[in-house]
Amino acid sequence: MSQAIQFINGQWTTGLGNNVNSVNPANNDVIWSGQTATQDQVDAAMKGARAASFAWAQIGFEARKAIVEKFGALLVENKEEMAHAIALETGKPLWETRTEAAGMAGKIAISIKAHNERTGTVENPAPGAKAFIRHKPHGVVAVFGPYNFPGHLPNGHIVPALLAGNTIVFKPSELTPRVGELTVKLWEQAGLPAGVMNLLQGEVETGVAIANHVEIDGLFFTGSSNTGHLLHKQFAGQPGKILALEMGGNNPLIVKDVANVDGAVHDIIQSAYVTTGQRCVCARKLFVANGAQGDALIERLVEVTKDIKVGNFDDAEQPFMGSMISEKAALGMVAAQKMLVEKGAKVLIELTHKAGTGFVTPGLVDVTSFARELPDEEHFGPLLQIIRYGSFDEAIELANNTSFGLSAGLLADSRDDYDYFFARIRAGIVNWNKQITGASGAAPFGGVGGSGNHRASAYYAADYCAYPVASMEADEVVLPATLTPGLKF
Repeated sequence: MSQAIQFINGQWTTGLGNNVNSVNPANNDVIWSGQTATQDQVDAAMKGARAASFAWAQIGFEARKAIVEKFGALLVENKEEMAHAIALETGKPLWETRTEAAGMAGKIAISIKAHNERTGTVENPAPGAKAFIRHKPHGVVAVFGPYNFPGHLPNGHIVPALLAGNTIVFKPSELTPRVGELTVKLWEQAGLPAGVMNLLQGEVETGVAIANHVEIDGLFFTGSSNTGHLLHKQFAGQPGKILALEMGGNNPLIVKDVANVDGAVHDIIQSAYVTTGQRCVCARKLFVANGAQGDALIERLVEVTKDIKVGNFDDAEQPFMGSMISEKAALGMVAAQKMLVEKGAKVLIELTHKAGTGFVTPGLVDVTSFARELPDEEHFGPLLQIIRYGSFDEAIELANNTSFGLSAGLLADSRDDYDYFFARIRAGIVNWNKQITGASGAAPFGGVGGSGNHRASAYYAADYCAYPVASMEADEVVLPATLTPGLKF
């Protein structure tokens, strides 16, 4: 029996395209199935969003906020269901997906505060009038979600976009459609009017149809750098459409003169291997100074990394790492390791794959011998590359030798070293003595270069969800007491 997996103009309907399944990556069991959206269904969703856009914008911020807050309350009520859905579809441990579900709910208050602070109404006096700054929604915006945080990351676009008065066409990752469906059902329960939120499930073709559609006023994307670059090319020559890209990273973490070795190792492991390395902000390159101190740090890192527990999301003794998103992704990491070894990498801990699943163990390779010729690629998984360095300047130079610019970090006991590092490193997230795999939801989140197009999300999402409008306003038309030279009345 066909499943009604598309939500178009307030109605759940069956897709009319090809069959798609979602599987548990830990064992390949099918957990969701349906049919993709066709071009006609994309058209219907876009037209529904357009038809609803004016009324949604006109009901006012307070009315929109009430619905968004109801959604937040429903998230709290259903947090365990949401956490389980994310874990089942991504392979992430429950401890991590519970944090993600909580983050989705926490996004509500943060987004309301950001909206008021960054896009609120400002009134200033002016001669014979009042000067206003207001913000208006773009209209119909598409949100493309990633698979690694299928609840939290699209939510970070959707909530501020709705608060601003936009209507939405949401396409989840084809690898995590079940979480997308659950999210939209909660929005439906919250009382969104028909057409304000539309869900289109599908694969690449569906995404292309959405991005190409004449009715779209903007697109908010979180995902790979490759896809982000394609979208940027697709939107070239269309200055009237807003494009916000949060893409990948080839992120450096430098260690310099740290007394607490275990503290440093903990932050390295959290930076490189959390979410099985499937965060765009994960550390990909670890810079360790030459000498005995660096040797001791690496020795301890190897020891602790070998003991990392890998397991199923619902194991009674929770693992640190779960499955990767798919066996294909896991095999991609095996191939990446093989490529680095062929170039001269020394394997300190081999990344291994469990056949027929998305499970891999964490890998650690020393690539110092070809550090300056290291391929500038984001290997999206638990494979950390070590580079030994002679001077701090050398480490920073090599850290900046990337087209990406998402996150970077320094583990060092000296504040002066951090100030030196901060001034020279090129990244949108820069941390000191903390893991680099996250930033506060009350802060901007984004990068430069191949990591983004200067449209930071999270707290700054309000900036791309509305555009500013300047107004000079007076209660009546009057003839000025003093005329401009050259005029006679």
